[in-house]
Amino acid sequence: MHAAPHTPRSRRTAAAAVLCATFALGTAACGPAPADAKPTGPFGELSGSQIVDKAFAATKSAKSLTVNVDLKSAEEPTKGYLSLDTQGRCTGTLTLDTTNTAELVKAAGDENVYLRFDEAFLREQVKDETPEVQEATLKELRGRWMKSPASDPDNKDMLALCDLKDLLSAFEPGASGITKGAETTVGGQKALALTEAGDGGETSTVYVATEGTPYVLKIETKGGDEPGTIAFSQYGKPVEAKVPAAKDVVAMD
Repeated sequence: MHAAPHTPRSRRTAAAAVLCATFALGTAACGPAPADAKPTGPFGELSGSQIVDKAFAATKSAKSLTVNVDLKSAEEPTKGYLSLDTQGRCTGTLTLDTTNTAELVKAAGDENVYLRFDEAFLREQVKDETPEVQEATLKELRGRWMKSPASDPDNKDMLALCDLKDLLSAFEPGASGITKGAETTVGGQKALALTEAGDGGETSTVYVATEGTPYVLKIETKGGDEPGTIAFSQYGKPVEAKVPAAKDVVAMD
């Protein structure tokens, strides 16, 4: 094989930007904010800031979940749907520029990551190659999984979306200026909306489950440079991440 597609660039940075726009992530990260509004609604007398801290702490401690990312950046709109757990399992899809989709599998105890690109993605990656190289690459990789070490630097950013602690690492407790809003539902679960207006004109809202464990259910940012949503679901559900059959795998040396 003469050419192979590059590992698609992760949107962890953009995802972190959405998180940063949401609730300041500490005053050092995103600037100061006014004092909390008088607490009302669920969670007793907890302030908006305290509820957010509680929710992110609960989310970070989850054993498994599914994350649904929809970032509407003008530069590179990105969607991702990944299920992951603390045992190293991760599986799902990432779509870049609305059309280029890659499937990902990382199994527990396996030192490799498996990526399968759709034809649009493959063609985008080899568009500057000669027609002969393009066709040879497509013939070899169409419908097959690319196997490479998870430790490969090219895979680092991609797999960051498979690490919940890494994805949420930018969040720092103690943000202020968070207003408790209305009760609503997210994915069929009752939730409380908590909102903060940013300095850049963006408005960010986190939805926290009001029944059971107070997990974060969705983060939504409107306006600014990185609008989008990150939704969390399937808390505690087993992640089915199985290594593809050997006949469907191409090892990338």
